[in-house]
Amino acid sequence: MGVETGADWFVIGVSVAYMVGLAFVSYAVRRNARTAKGFTSGGTTYPAIFIGFMLMSEFIGTTASVGTAQQAYTAGVSAAWNVAVLGIGFLLYAWLLARKFNESGENTISAAMAKFYGNKVKLATSIIMICALQIVAISTYGSGGAVLAPLLSVDRSTAIIITGVVAVLYVSLGGMSSVIYTNVIHAILKYVGVLLALGFAIWMAGGTTHIVEVAPAKMFSISGVGWDQVFAWLVAGVGAVFSTQYVVQAISTVPDGAKATRASFYAAVLLVPFGIAAALIGVAASVAFPGIKPLQAFPEVIDHMGDLPAAIVVAGLAGSLFGTISALSIGTATLIYKDFYLPITGKTGDDRSSLMFVRVLTIVVGLLPIPLAIMSTQVVAVTFLAKSLRAALAVLVLLMFYAPRYGSKQGAFVSIILSLLGTIAWYLAGNPFGIDNAFIAVGTPIVVMTISHFLRPPSQDVEVSPDAPVLQR
Repeated sequence: MGVETGADWFVIGVSVAYMVGLAFVSYAVRRNARTAKGFTSGGTTYPAIFIGFMLMSEFIGTTASVGTAQQAYTAGVSAAWNVAVLGIGFLLYAWLLARKFNESGENTISAAMAKFYGNKVKLATSIIMICALQIVAISTYGSGGAVLAPLLSVDRSTAIIITGVVAVLYVSLGGMSSVIYTNVIHAILKYVGVLLALGFAIWMAGGTTHIVEVAPAKMFSISGVGWDQVFAWLVAGVGAVFSTQYVVQAISTVPDGAKATRASFYAAVLLVPFGIAAALIGVAASVAFPGIKPLQAFPEVIDHMGDLPAAIVVAGLAGSLFGTISALSIGTATLIYKDFYLPITGKTGDDRSSLMFVRVLTIVVGLLPIPLAIMSTQVVAVTFLAKSLRAALAVLVLLMFYAPRYGSKQGAFVSIILSLLGTIAWYLAGNPFGIDNAFIAVGTPIVVMTISHFLRPPSQDVEVSPDAPVLQR
């Protein structure tokens, strides 16, 4: 493709046509978003395979492709663990939590936790989840800007602003139903795109034999990033899957617990190959384009592809970006709407003003991360922090389903607050003593809940609500 203007406009034209098609899909399913409840829940039930594709697509945004290639450019194929751990997370989710969340009857993680730990924990969970989702949005915008900037012949900041405006307008059309249908399309196209990019990257690097001969041996080690880093990714990745708002929101749209389990399994199967392909693109780029900035590994491959394949790859990456942003925006808006707007206003959500509120809110929360995204370049690191924050909630999620009387309501509340503050502080301090912030996020609630369990008076046992989900016996 080179950097010629004509080629750029061809790629842009195909991408724009693709997004217009998705807009029509969103418009067509708007009937499922005629109320605020329908907007946030999808308005009906969906097949497990649809939700599996959606979950895969939501976790594989431009961060997973561009960010993994960035890491692999210097660390090798072991960067694939960044995505593969999410597949492991969904396997565990299918086994441990998918059925339980589906049968809880709630489509927000904070509402499910409120049944066990009370309203204070509900609000604290909502706040930490909103923070985590907005952090993910920052990294998603950042990696998306890195892809679009050279193709639009604009600087990265302008590309991020364009990305944000288009993404939030896109999700506001059809709500959760739009997110589900369009993410199925995104998932298919991004798979085709990453495989095309991998083929071209290998060809530009002189073939697999040449890559193996030229690249350092460490580039092909499965532990190149270090097992401590892989384990930290695993802890944060599993935690993110276990306690992310839009996962719970998606799982609630299938008819029953068995299909929720199946959807989670489909997501796991789809995630791992994608991570490997993205990492191999980074390795090939390190041979084909030595000396470039690691963040430009994937964009550089695209910039040297032919017009049509490049257009397919860029459209897939654009779909990845918009699909992830749509999930993040509607997830954040749903939490604010259900946990703050409805309790404060006393409304039921059936009125027109509630629908208007959640539509506008979806746009607002989609635009808020843009300024920080412009300043951030550490795509993988920032995303990892968000996963760590959610990992803290994952501990409480497991306790509420499998040990509901362990700890105390106050302990759960303190756990969330200390995990939020401690994890961010540890990250900003540069992970002192070589201890990753993911371990701080997971260890804090374990310690606090254990202390609260043994110190509480017998009269202050956790009282499980009659409506709370219980283990199947």
